[in-house]
Amino acid sequence: MAKRLIVCISGSGTNLQAILDAIADGRLSAELVLVVSNRRGAYGLERAQRAGVPTLYFPLQSYIKVGGSRESYDEALALRLREYEPDLIVLAGWMHVFSAAFLRHFPNQVVNLHPALPGTFPGLHAIERALDAYRRDEIAYSGCMVHYVIPEVDAGAVIAEAIVRFDPNDTLETFEARMHTTEHMLIVDALQQLCAEPRSARPTGASHAEQALDSHTETA
Repeated sequence: MAKRLIVCISGSGTNLQAILDAIADGRLSAELVLVVSNRRGAYGLERAQRAGVPTLYFPLQSYIKVGGSRESYDEALALRLREYEPDLIVLAGWMHVFSAAFLRHFPNQVVNLHPALPGTFPGLHAIERALDAYRRDEIAYSGCMVHYVIPEVDAGAVIAEAIVRFDPNDTLETFEARMHTTEHMLIVDALQQLCAEPRSARPTGASHAEQALDSHTETA
């Protein structure tokens, strides 16, 4: 039986499109049951609608304005998503850090795509920060990873990673484009792996520093 996926986005949804394409052409045996956005104008919502996938706009600010907290938002969203009985929840450009109030509802089911290698450049602007570090001769390459989500930002056990090398003539735009191309391949590869294995094979939430890397791909 195909695994049931929910994808959470905040922007244009190019990684969502990679998932939609992989499902459509049979590379990924999964059913995308919902796309969630915390931003009304996210173009990824239109991508989902064109593909016939249900969407949900669920903004944080509606909770903050009435005196709610991030935790109450997380709890409310988790309860909505539980109705869809997902096997996996995929954060693909989702610009919100989930707390334990959300994660406790989906043990070993929430994964995130992040444009940096394990233990490097957690949080926002990872691509820009990596390029700046390269220009200071602090690193020789960067990359991206798919990892399990824990309350610590970008620190969950790694499912798959890929190296993206710099070019001496890189601008932010050229390096970013190469990173995004690699992300599109990596998220599909990681989901193929996860959809093929039982949930019991997944880690219990240790950080990537405590887990062996499951796979390693290099992109020139």
